[in-house]
Amino acid sequence: MTTNLPAAAGTGATPSFALRRDSFGLLVYTGADGEEHTGVVPVRAFPISAPGDGIALINAEGHELLWIEQLAALPAELGALINEELANRELIPEIRSVRSVSSFATPSIWRIETDRGETEIVLRSEDDIRRLASPALLIADAHGLHFLIRDRYALDAHSRKLLDRFL
Repeated sequence: MTTNLPAAAGTGATPSFALRRDSFGLLVYTGADGEEHTGVVPVRAFPISAPGDGIALINAEGHELLWIEQLAALPAELGALINEELANRELIPEIRSVRSVSSFATPSIWRIETDRGETEIVLRSEDDIRRLASPALLIADAHGLHFLIRDRYALDAHSRKLLDRFL
């Protein structure tokens, strides 16, 4: 698939490029010059605050090949291919509710419901709850996994009450 992309790589030009999967399932980027790069990875600049804005296509050596200002500006098929690749490499479950906490002192075990199901996490310290652009929070558990609360005010009253004890 070949398409034109607005405002790429800060040049103001509209380069022509192609993006496809090879027989191993890796992304292959073909630039306007016809050079192919296998194993291309899309990387979001702002994965939580602006997931659809600022996406770089990075080659296997870690060099940026292309900058995409807005994912929504791409043709649907190309956007779907990039979103599919992003979903395969990103895992930030979103917390829907806090069911219970073992203690209001840390470390504590939290039973939570996420967009991927119920689980338990261990909160080592209140410092593991990071405030993002209000009203979002990012919680790191003892195993290094990150969980997102996109809008803490949208949680149910019980979840907000438990969460407020740690903020």
